[in-house]
Amino acid sequence: MESSKSAFSALERLPFNNTALKKLPVDVSNEPGSRTVPAACFSRIQSLQPLLHPRFVALSESALSLLGLNVQDVLSDPLAPEYFSGSRQLPGSEPAAHCYSGHQFGLFAGQLGDGAVMYLGEMETGTHGRWEIQVKGSGVTPFSRDGDGRKVLRSSIREFLCSEAMASLGIPTTRAASLVTSDLYVSRDPLNSGRRIPERCSVVLRLAPSFIRFGSFEIFLGQDELSGLQGPSAGRNDIRAQLLDYVVKTLYPHIQQAHGNRKDRNMAFFREVMMRTAKLVAQWQCVGFCHGVLNTDNMSILGLTLDFGPFGFMDRFDPDFICNASDKRRRYSYQAQPSVCRWNLSRLAQALGSELNAAEAGAILDEFMPTYETYYLCIMRKKLGFVRKEEVEDGELISDLLRVMQNTGADFTNTFHLLNHISLPEEGDNERATVGPVVDLILEQCASIEELKVANKPTMEDRELAMILSMAQTNPVMFGIVADRPDVAQQLELMGRLKELLETDEDELKKKQRDDWIHWVKKYRRRLGRECDGTSDSSFVKKERRRVMKCNNPRVVLRNYIAQNAIQAAENGDFSEINKVLKVLEKAFSDNDSLCEPEACGGEPEQKRREFIDSYAAKPPAWAQTICVT
Repeated sequence: MESSKSAFSALERLPFNNTALKKLPVDVSNEPGSRTVPAACFSRIQSLQPLLHPRFVALSESALSLLGLNVQDVLSDPLAPEYFSGSRQLPGSEPAAHCYSGHQFGLFAGQLGDGAVMYLGEMETGTHGRWEIQVKGSGVTPFSRDGDGRKVLRSSIREFLCSEAMASLGIPTTRAASLVTSDLYVSRDPLNSGRRIPERCSVVLRLAPSFIRFGSFEIFLGQDELSGLQGPSAGRNDIRAQLLDYVVKTLYPHIQQAHGNRKDRNMAFFREVMMRTAKLVAQWQCVGFCHGVLNTDNMSILGLTLDFGPFGFMDRFDPDFICNASDKRRRYSYQAQPSVCRWNLSRLAQALGSELNAAEAGAILDEFMPTYETYYLCIMRKKLGFVRKEEVEDGELISDLLRVMQNTGADFTNTFHLLNHISLPEEGDNERATVGPVVDLILEQCASIEELKVANKPTMEDRELAMILSMAQTNPVMFGIVADRPDVAQQLELMGRLKELLETDEDELKKKQRDDWIHWVKKYRRRLGRECDGTSDSSFVKKERRRVMKCNNPRVVLRNYIAQNAIQAAENGDFSEINKVLKVLEKAFSDNDSLCEPEACGGEPEQKRREFIDSYAAKPPAWAQTICVT
């Protein structure tokens, strides 16, 4: 028996158990093409759709380790590119696609499902727990609608790199173990310009304890009043109960064990999903991450960052930042993410229906924003190095910082990193001389006057804006009512800032920016000084503050232009940039001198290594600030 086992590769010995397919209804129809899948949570994939000449682009050592594998296990198996792209069936796997629905941009969309993703199975690895394995871009499923079920190299690179970037930042996320490309091509229009080009089909092998999402429970919804659509299993409350039991027992066993009463159990489950979601979005906000498509079908039931499409990490701080070119109404802007997550939780409560106590569910939803704000403030205090005291005024200090960052066009990531250079006040120090050099560093990565003009240009259509301005002259009462609308107030604020910029020259702007930063940094230093109140060991406070700040202010994030550079190199056949970026992202919180191995930087001496990392951490070029992904 042992010799027979050893004849299989490490990949072929993965201990699949595929619990979900055993516990939940599975559609086994042989009907080809896209179709409605009623009364099922999964649909079996009857035949694989192999890629042509699949080959590895990149592997994540840390993600592979979750499956008990290493890079050598994968590279030594000649069939690995086929296994990890869904071109060949892994022994023990049971290919299937998950059925879910969702609210997209606020409107119920009926059946959605895994249109380009194939579930391979689940396994327990002991040390690393439970993992579901999927391949994304593996071909048509019953949920593909009009699509071809394929993903291309550029979108796959983004998913691979961002999955691992989020993990390195300590943010709950699905993982990406490998990226495979091929010589099979599909036609795409990457710029939405009407010009289609051939692109290589590529596949990401991704992992999570489960990919079940809010939308998984929306397949049971009846006809929606606005869209007229309904879930494919509308009214099947028996299957809803079955899915809920599976989720709680398998993914939240501590809740299952703590509650004998079903309704109490379900309320405890909903509360924990709320808390995980609140914490997740607080973590996103604190690194400047914008998901881009926060539909209910992209919200993980485990509070994981799920489905990396048109995501973006902010460069210049802008609360109205969007990264999705199709989000014309800015529904999923950076500042809207907490309220959107709360709205999505209310849709989950609606989908769970009678499984919850409606009044208690409402009370839990009311706790979301205070819970989010608590998490957010806790992380922000760490980013500012407040390690001993929590003051009521901290929230105002943080708001003032963000306001100065917005007004000066400061880079979000680099500004927080530079705050570590600000020293605690000491008796007799020359504050201006101490503060000045750090402020100069911050100003170096602030926006120019021309960049700020572009950033503060109103986004409302010219005709609509002109009508509102005309109303100010002709009907002041009506204007007062319209101007109170948040979207209009925001546009008027942008107009005010733009007018001020048009009346200012570069020198005046730089002086004002410098004065604003010096004013804030002085307040910040006074707050830092109070960290030492009541202790005689100020050196410990200083050391702990620097440690905490370094652990909460990443040196490098996956800026869009960094991902784009890696994509362009890969599309020209050079995969080395992807692996360099992955190496840098895995050490996001490290200092310059420890971020990469010498060989990753070309074996160059220390100075060259520092320059290598600085090239990824520097303020992006002006053109990169405008990248908006589709």
